[in-house]
Amino acid sequence: MNNQIRIGIIGGAGYTGGELIRLLLVHPHAEIVFVHSKSNAGNPLHHVHQDLVGSTDLLFSGDINSNIDVLFLCLGHGESTKFLKENEIEAGIKIIDLANDFRLNKDAIQGDRTFVYGLPEINQTKIATANNIANPGCFATAIQLGLLPLAKAGLLKDVYSTGITGSTGAGQSLSATSHFSWRANNIQAYKTLTHQHVAEILQSLHGLQNNDQPSVHFVPWRGDFTRGIFVSSTIGTDQSLETIQQLYKEFYKGHPFTIMADKPISLKQVVNTNKCVIFIEKEGNKIVVHSAIDNLLKGASGQAVQNMNILLGLDQTSGLNLKAAAF
Repeated sequence: MNNQIRIGIIGGAGYTGGELIRLLLVHPHAEIVFVHSKSNAGNPLHHVHQDLVGSTDLLFSGDINSNIDVLFLCLGHGESTKFLKENEIEAGIKIIDLANDFRLNKDAIQGDRTFVYGLPEINQTKIATANNIANPGCFATAIQLGLLPLAKAGLLKDVYSTGITGSTGAGQSLSATSHFSWRANNIQAYKTLTHQHVAEILQSLHGLQNNDQPSVHFVPWRGDFTRGIFVSSTIGTDQSLETIQQLYKEFYKGHPFTIMADKPISLKQVVNTNKCVIFIEKEGNKIVVHSAIDNLLKGASGQAVQNMNILLGLDQTSGLNLKAAAF
């Protein structure tokens, strides 16, 4: 693709919008046409995203420019549906939604638009021919990437997952549990067994295993850090560790961002990158699959750019060769 991709962003003042702007400003094939924010219209982007000072002179817009190729929706959950009902977006404009509005098959059709679930590791072919993408959730991405090879092999039954996320997973609006004074030196389980991402996880696992046998029992945790997700999933199996590891290597062959590690992993290997790093351990007839991602990148804006690249026939790593924060 020789011409620059012209991009609009709705909801550019939040965490995912900010990460998307940072990625697209240095993307070799992208041009940001407008960043929409009702509350910040007319203000420079760097007044909200202060690290962008000197990087761009763009101002937030209160208007929507239709002279674009791709529209990213970085809105709160439920707001994307409302936005599309209230605004007529030209049919030729591709939409990538970062909320949870269209991730489930039952919600995938919105008017004349049909949304494809945007997890490239299982849907790359569908993404390449789609017009609209429902970007996966952050916990959903980390858990699924840790389980997909087992589902394909028909090895999942009961899965017990525990995952911890940083404060940016709660969004930019302040709440009692996102204040520094609450988060510091603290940890808490929340939405035990009821997290909203479980439905999209089960949808993918059941589709891949071709039955409704896999069940996921998920306990999420709020952590005392800003970025990243670390998940540990426990599964019963009589398969050898070597057999399981080979399943994963075969499944993720050709998927540049999902990486098998041969030593225990940590968040610092993935923060500020679009990677998911996986490590597997086995004891008796149980395996534990550890998976780690940056919740704002592979769990949100980075995966959205990856989907854009696939949609438009680019190398899926374009603009995503990012550096981890190793220390």
